[in-house]
Amino acid sequence: MTGGNSGASAPIRDESAAGLTARFGPAYRWLVTATGLFGAFAMVLSATIVNVAVPQVRGAFGVGQDEAQWMATAFLATMTASQLLNAWMIAAFGKRGAFLWTLIVFTIGAFICATATSMTALIIGRVMQGAAAGIVQPLVMVTIVEAFPADRRGSAMGIFGSGVVLAPAIGPAVGGIAIDELSWRFMFMLPLPAVFIAFIGGLVFMPAKTDKRARPPFDWWGFGLLLCTLGIAMNAIAGGPRYGWSSNNIAGQLALSAIMAVAFVYWQTRTHAPILSLDLFRNPGFASAVAVAFVFGAGNFASSYVIPVFVQDVQGYTATRAGMLLMPAGLLLVAVLPITGRLSDKAPGHIMVAIGLAFFAAGVAAMSTGDAHVSFWTFAGFAALSRFGLAFILPSLSAAAFKALKPDELARGSGNMNFIRQLGGASGTNLIVVLLQMRHSSHSEEMMRSQTPSNGATRELMLQLDERLSSAGLGEEGTTAIANNYVMQMIDAQALALAFQDCFLALAVVFTIAIVPAFVLGKFGNK
Repeated sequence: MTGGNSGASAPIRDESAAGLTARFGPAYRWLVTATGLFGAFAMVLSATIVNVAVPQVRGAFGVGQDEAQWMATAFLATMTASQLLNAWMIAAFGKRGAFLWTLIVFTIGAFICATATSMTALIIGRVMQGAAAGIVQPLVMVTIVEAFPADRRGSAMGIFGSGVVLAPAIGPAVGGIAIDELSWRFMFMLPLPAVFIAFIGGLVFMPAKTDKRARPPFDWWGFGLLLCTLGIAMNAIAGGPRYGWSSNNIAGQLALSAIMAVAFVYWQTRTHAPILSLDLFRNPGFASAVAVAFVFGAGNFASSYVIPVFVQDVQGYTATRAGMLLMPAGLLLVAVLPITGRLSDKAPGHIMVAIGLAFFAAGVAAMSTGDAHVSFWTFAGFAALSRFGLAFILPSLSAAAFKALKPDELARGSGNMNFIRQLGGASGTNLIVVLLQMRHSSHSEEMMRSQTPSNGATRELMLQLDERLSSAGLGEEGTTAIANNYVMQMIDAQALALAFQDCFLALAVVFTIAIVPAFVLGKFGNK
């Protein structure tokens, strides 16, 4: 006996966003937000957790500041370029496929970094992690934007932002503990539990590709030109202080990167499948938001890099203590972001952004007064003041940018927006290291020129040192050598502290300048 339905196939489940919404109800938008949040959290954690490990990596591989910074800038450079893969990845694999593949690549990169036996291997692992992070962040943002109605996107971005900024809040502290108690290698494994949760959630809640259209063409020429432009430019910027800006090597690299950049822009205007949608920049509202995003990214990433290095190199903090310094600021940001997110749905976006930029500028300007003697809580307060400004910028800037776009432009606009912000971050991190090296050298030379026999303070210090060392039984030759070495160390430490002060002051100027395009944004009616 056979049943009439025995040969019938099981109904195909609708895995589109609409189908998932119907299946899970109103809770779906929060379930997919949480899924994306875990993935983005892991990526941001990996981006910020390594900043406290710069001194340890320098020692482990015997490299200088300019080479050690590639642990951060290799991640940022590839993350910048891969932002533009977002729209193509979604079209080719759907949100679910793109999300899951990037999590796998990120995990492989983490294992490569944790087992690296050379700086080259470490950089390769960071490149893989950066490429994954660049795809995930705009993918998650566009998924959330599409899941929420327009009048609730600010609130959604505020909640999403509060989760994402939790990573840089706890990342340096957790990384510092891992470094001091275990090894700097272990910190690369810390984001993986969040990756695992995101992967499981992605299998269920991320919308799958439902159309049967052929995989779209990919602009390999454009992507290759972009990678070459970023890689050559950042290598030239990093090597400038070492080889000289006017050297043939550096000048040639800068010229080549400029040619590559022009070729990339030209190619994007000619190809039928550009990875950078230049047409979106004709929209004045979106272009204004992007200008703010670039400056904001430069200052934000640069300050996140330089603060942990400052408190370790100048104030002698351990990696754990350096990480703890940023935790109060991050927790404050986590608490405030949902409030400013709701406020951004009602208040003019350019006002919110301008307020945030002003707070950030005030915070880093206060840091420019710091030296080896500033207390932990005083500097933590300066950091909290600057991070408080982020709570006004993050939800308002994203909401204003997306409001200027049409629904079918959201995926491309998200990639463009995040690309420019990360380009600012990569540029800012590289440039702040260069500025630090140049100002350190300049202050050292200036202070050395003042060490003459007519310098009463130096002469008095040398006499005191000679007396103390002589009383310890050292001979005249040994006493003089030790005293001279001590004075040289003092000069170098003071020059380094002054160089960091210059860097913080420069960041304050950058954030102040960004207020101008923020008000330009207001002329186009964006909230």
